[in-house]
This record gives sequence, structure tokens and C-alpha cells, in this order.
Amino acid sequence: MAGVYRVDLRRPLDPCLAVYGAYWNRGVACNPAAVYAKARELVPHIRGVWVVSSRHRDRMPPGVPYVIEGSRAYWRTMATATYLVNNSSFPGGFTKRPGQIYLQTHHGTPLKTMGLDQLPYPALTNGVSFERIVAHTDQWDFSLSANPHSTETWDRVYPSSYEQLTYGYPRNDVLCTATPELTGRIRAELGIAPGSTVLLYAPTHRDYRKGFVPRLDPERLTRALGPGWVLLVRAHYFYGRSAGTVPGGRVVDVTGHPCVEELCLAADALITDYSSLMFDYACLDRPVITYAPDWDAYRAARGTYVDLLSGRPGDTPGAVATTEDELCEVLRSGAWTSPEADALRAAFRSRFCPWDDGHAAERVVRRVFPVPSN
Repeated sequence: MAGVYRVDLRRPLDPCLAVYGAYWNRGVACNPAAVYAKARELVPHIRGVWVVSSRHRDRMPPGVPYVIEGSRAYWRTMATATYLVNNSSFPGGFTKRPGQIYLQTHHGTPLKTMGLDQLPYPALTNGVSFERIVAHTDQWDFSLSANPHSTETWDRVYPSSYEQLTYGYPRNDVLCTATPELTGRIRAELGIAPGSTVLLYAPTHRDYRKGFVPRLDPERLTRALGPGWVLLVRAHYFYGRSAGTVPGGRVVDVTGHPCVEELCLAADALITDYSSLMFDYACLDRPVITYAPDWDAYRAARGTYVDLLSGRPGDTPGAVATTEDELCEVLRSGAWTSPEADALRAAFRSRFCPWDDGHAAERVVRRVFPVPSN
């Protein structure tokens, strides 16, 4: 395959070909998906092709072109596409050619240390090569930033000569523009009864643990809250497509749901620990509850940029709990919707969502692709 790839590298670039990837080839998702959709609208002459691993090919929506990572078609696509869009990295180590344009969208606002800031935490970086991080960064032409905090962080931890696109996250456009009708349809598709109070529990992974070990008993929580409450449980994608919860009842396992933005729209509030989803969910101006039972361990293991438990405006997004009993009390007492929680959320949104206005994807496409003038 290497010899054939070298031949393909001598072929001319296709000015009408773009290749997309997300979450290490898990399918159509995140910022690349929003850019792809907007590019089909604004530059329909540019054909978009997705990279997907063979074990995730069933995730591909009907009619969306794709190539399997490592295949002959993959290497030819990587050799000849003019535009490269990814929120992580393309597999296999490709050669970026002169004339190729690489947009790195990233996939979250950084709470934990990233890039070169991980150097003090070598035991938990799974053997990551910092030399490869720098080499990968040198391939980027554009780095997308969700907010000023991200811009400052990317500049430091991924040092190179790319252009920062301070546009906000395209994946959040739908959170800014969704109608009540769309939200109602999503809730109906999830089987949520009208009038229910819906909580989305979305914990992140721990670098110092293996597998999904939730620090919350979903069944116990919903029993304590009583009728009318529904808990959507979404495990981190590192752990597969199931959170391992018992199906049925008022606890719904949505780990395998293809679109986390739809889950955000369905939820009246987000419960999370250290997931970057909190920064995106804040666009909705709905309550964010920090449930942090192992904050000290998490912070010591990986390092963080934001002190979620400080109670400072701009750092803490809303109500805080460190035990299951505290979380239950936050919900039953109404502390999650109190004026104090609202004020914290407003400051958090001001810091982390200043560019989210529903038009980020359009800004990205108009900067990266040759959009015809009207």
C-alpha cells in the first residue's frame, strides 16, 4: 500500500474534494459534521468524503460518501483531497502536500490540560509522543477556537504557524437556532412523556481508571426524585455504545445516540463532572449541575484550567454537588434553578460562549473554502 500511496502523491490535487474525520474515525459527528453540512449548502461543487473505521461503518448515514481507514480508497483520498477537516487526527500518518488545506476543529473547550501542557503528567498520557503532537500541529493551516480561553490555550499547547479561527463551534449552531418544535420532536423520539423534567447525565472518562465506572446510581436518583423526572445517561465514547444501565423506566441509556446536540436540546438540565459538554450546553442557557465526587483526584491526575468548585463567577457554571445525597438535595430543593445558580451560569456563558450565535459553520466555510460570490 505504501508504494501505491507514493504514486498517488504524484497525482494532482482535486480542488473539488474534501475529506472529513471525527473522533478517530467514529463517523459523522461534531464540528466536522456541521462544517460538512454547511459546505454542501454553500460550496456544493466540493465533494465531501468521510473517513470511518471498519468497526464504525454502520454509523454512516445513508447517502454520505465514505472511505474505510487504511483502505486503498482512503490513501488515494488523503493524497488528492485539497481540503482536510478533522476534530482529532487522520489515521496512519499521511503526507500533507503543498496546496492541501488542513482545518483542525478540535472537539471541546479545554478543561483538563492538553497538548504540551500534559508534559507534567506522563503516567496518564498513555505513551503519547509530544514530538508527534508538534509534528501534527505543524500540518494545520487553521485551528478553530470556541472562545477566548480556547484561543489562548491552543496558542500555548499547540505551538505552530496556523491561523486561529475565532468563530465559535459549528456544532453549537443548532443549540442557538433550535425551535421548540425541534426539541419536542427529539423528546418524542426518545420516548419522553410530555411534561417530564429531563436531566442529561454525561460524565467524562478518567485517565486514571479503566472502563466506565459511574459515580452515580441512576435508578436510586430517579427513585428519590419521584415521578415526572427522566434521566438520560450518556457514557463517554471511549467506553463504547452503552452505559450498561438497565433498559426501561425513567433511566434511558443514550450512549449510542448519534447526536449529542440532540440530547442537549432534549434535556432541561445537564449533570456532568468534568466533561467539556458543559461549555457547549451553556449555549442553551439552561442549568448546568456540577457533580464532582472525585475532583481532587481528577485534578491531581491530569491538571485543569478551570476550578469548577471554586464558586467564582466564570469558573463554576451553577449548582455543585460532591456526593449522591448532595446531588439529590440540589435537585429536590430547587437549588439548581436558584438565582445564585442563574448568576453563575450567566457569568460562565459570558466567558465561554461569546461567539456562539448560530452562524459559526458559515463563518468557517466562508474562510476555508472558495465560496462563490453572489
